[in-house]
Amino acid sequence: MSEQTNMMWKGALAGLAAGLVASFAMDRFQAVLTAASSSSSDDEDEPATNKAADRIARATTGHDVPDDKKDAAGQGVHYALGAGLGLAYGMAAEASPAVTSGLGTAFGGTVAGLLDEAAVPAVGLGPAPWKTPASGHAYTLASHMVFGVTAEITRRLVRKALG
Repeated sequence: MSEQTNMMWKGALAGLAAGLVASFAMDRFQAVLTAASSSSSDDEDEPATNKAADRIARATTGHDVPDDKKDAAGQGVHYALGAGLGLAYGMAAEASPAVTSGLGTAFGGTVAGLLDEAAVPAVGLGPAPWKTPASGHAYTLASHMVFGVTAEITRRLVRKALG
């Protein structure tokens, strides 16, 4: 195996681990923010990850995810997406270290913009950006900054351990 190929495999593995750890950190950050928030969760729309889980279930089984399993299925979507993004990030970091600018904040901001602000509304899993209050945008950006920084720190640690 060539040195470049070996580096890409190590980058992919480090990125995969980074995406999973960063997904966990983002999840915990959001849980703290939600618990500290004075707004009632009953007023909030269903999370996009839960909606995505329903779409996946309908496409593969013809049925929605049962209500008692919906949160777990949504978490599965969250972690799978985080793992995939981390894997791509780890490989991109091997190809161009500039990708890691700002200790992962560039990555986190890019994910927030492309995923939550553009793709989620485009596929009907969330409201259009102009229908989202400023606090919603701040929540999205802060959550993805936690994701990006955690991903970069984890990627560096795992990559160093891999040699």
